[in-house]
Amino acid sequence: MKPTLLVLAAGMGSRYGGLKQIDPMGPNGETVLDYSVFDAIRAGFGRVIFIIREDFAEAFQHGIGSRFAQRIEVAYAFQRLDDLPAPFTVPVGRTKPWGTTHAVRAARALVDAPFAVINADDFYGRDAYQRAAAFLAQPSAANGKAHYAMIGYPLVNTLSDHGDVNRGICTTDPEGLLTGVEEYVNILREADGVVRGTALDGSRKGIAESGPVSMNCWAFTRGFFAQLEDGFTRFLEAHGQAEKSEYYIPTIVDDLIRSDKADCRVIPTTSHWFGVTYPDDKPHVVASIQHLIAAGEYPERLS
Repeated sequence: MKPTLLVLAAGMGSRYGGLKQIDPMGPNGETVLDYSVFDAIRAGFGRVIFIIREDFAEAFQHGIGSRFAQRIEVAYAFQRLDDLPAPFTVPVGRTKPWGTTHAVRAARALVDAPFAVINADDFYGRDAYQRAAAFLAQPSAANGKAHYAMIGYPLVNTLSDHGDVNRGICTTDPEGLLTGVEEYVNILREADGVVRGTALDGSRKGIAESGPVSMNCWAFTRGFFAQLEDGFTRFLEAHGQAEKSEYYIPTIVDDLIRSDKADCRVIPTTSHWFGVTYPDDKPHVVASIQHLIAAGEYPERLS
């Protein structure tokens, strides 16, 4: 069974200042998503599911989804604030969704194959998709434990020159299995040259530049949804009344590893990663794509 690509595209890009998922980056109007789907198709993925919001569904389907309809099966899932397991309800005053696990959960009725998860506005590179597809072709469980994977990039290669970023900071064992992942926000190189970020407990900490980070490029089996439902329910029990609490994919993976319900292989990649968090990031992305086209990684025009 060909794997499915799950694309997290519900964010409006508050720091970017617009719907960056449909902002042209390539020489013929290609978006970052065009390159992501192009790479996924040639790596062997058979279906793409875009997780979006209903309020911009028409613009997204016309501007993005229609580009791929003749080359790969396309589906859409809608991330809704009130899509919660019973008996939970949205607390008064809350306006934002519940994080990346909530976004993945939105596609639970559509996914029927092993799947990879990516951000819509991140460029992961051809090698990342090939490695994810190869992993998903392997046996999915042994010894009562699920086997998942994450494509890892060095932190230093994922920073922005134009503002702070959020990253899942990872630790691994000698065999390359993830031993822990902690979500940090507001990561940037400070005036003294040290890269620091804010941990979930609110403390400001230095972070190793060469260590692997999660860029939300994950490989899961269909069984992940049952584990996600359990984890999300427990999250809502503990934090569901908070106005801005979020449940991240790195957090649930970390929980599953610590409870011995899953392991997660960190797969290094030779691919280039770059993203468009801020408007000033765009020239770098455009230049990087041009460089990859000149190197023969991509055709001048995607078709």
